[in-house]
Amino acid sequence: MLLRTLPLSDNGGREKVVPLRAAPVATRRIESTNLLDGSRELVIEHQGSEYHLRLTRNDKLILTK
Repeated sequence: MLLRTLPLSDNGGREKVVPLRAAPVATRRIESTNLLDGSRELVIEHQGSEYHLRLTRNDKLILTK
């Protein structure tokens, strides 16, 4: 977290620390058709665990561990 001190005139010359907000970063977007590449299931490895992303018969996505 970024912090910056701002002088305050009403508190006897002491400074107050206030957080600065970082500029928002655009969220990446990937089409599910590109991600699945023609298959109905994809395995995602994350921190030593496997997650399965499945496309259902009703064209819904389910993510399970």
